[in-house]
Amino acid sequence: MMETRLETPSDSLNGLSHGYPSLVVGLVNNMLVAALESTERQFRSLLLAASGQLSIFLRVFSIPDPRRSELGREYVRQRCTTLDALWMERLDGLIVTGTEPRAQHFPDEPYWPALTRLIDYAGANTISTIWSCLAAHAAVYHLDGIERRPFEQKLFGVFECSKSGDHPIVRDAPSRWWVPHSRHNGLAEEELLAGDYRVLSRSPVVGADIFVKQGNSLAVFVQGHPEYEPDTLVREYRRDVRRFVAGERETYPEIPLGYFDQETAARFGELRANIVGTRHDQTLATFPSAAGHLSFNWRQSAVRLYSNWLSYLCAQKYPDESLKKSSCAGASQAA
Repeated sequence: MMETRLETPSDSLNGLSHGYPSLVVGLVNNMLVAALESTERQFRSLLLAASGQLSIFLRVFSIPDPRRSELGREYVRQRCTTLDALWMERLDGLIVTGTEPRAQHFPDEPYWPALTRLIDYAGANTISTIWSCLAAHAAVYHLDGIERRPFEQKLFGVFECSKSGDHPIVRDAPSRWWVPHSRHNGLAEEELLAGDYRVLSRSPVVGADIFVKQGNSLAVFVQGHPEYEPDTLVREYRRDVRRFVAGERETYPEIPLGYFDQETAARFGELRANIVGTRHDQTLATFPSAAGHLSFNWRQSAVRLYSNWLSYLCAQKYPDESLKKSSCAGASQAA
């Protein structure tokens, strides 16, 4: 099984390789070729920033998906391990990414049998699993039959959410924080509460942001994308504009909310006016640069979320009180 060690700040200071408690974390990267590498990079960076004094060993897996191009399949062959290697292992923590939905109903997705097996595996063989975006919707549907609901238009941008519950996952978090969201579907908060899920953060716009359910393993569901890099949303926006120009979507995409400054948003508005009705590819040659004009106000809260999660894993794996205080707390201090 492919395994890599995240280099932590403490290593660079004192050269220790195994001087601190270690955690084995799996990442199941379900993205298609355009986002495979960037998604892995985002989660690696976030885990590194959140790890503090912990030694984190990362194992990267991927669910087989026939929609992948040859380039995507080659990336998976070189960088990921198949799920067959996972079933007989036990991980401390697991992160499962989403992917672009193609079918209206989950059972119609080609990866559904493998994903349901992964959901069952995670509940019995991890201390905790983070289910990201579409993976959160899939897990809730498989576990409790709660259906995602489609939006009239894509929820896209950076939104302020408020803390709505106490739990180790949001320990020492501020009362409000910002988080990117990029999705076409959502889960009704009232159905989650009726299914014994605990909502830890929410907003009137995005609904439930982070929620959890405790079983043999702690399931953490994140509908947003705290792992995103500063330019991820603008890259998604450009992709959607290209799809409009190519005739792959009927409507011009909305500008991500709460993300561009006023001047940059105006430039993208001018681009829209130039493209609508023409769909000429050459207009994208002047796609405005947003460098230096993007909001990146979610990083601190993202590091806090993942450092709390790593601390939770550590505290469960190493129940000795001295380790809890001296080493497991190191992850949360990283935030």
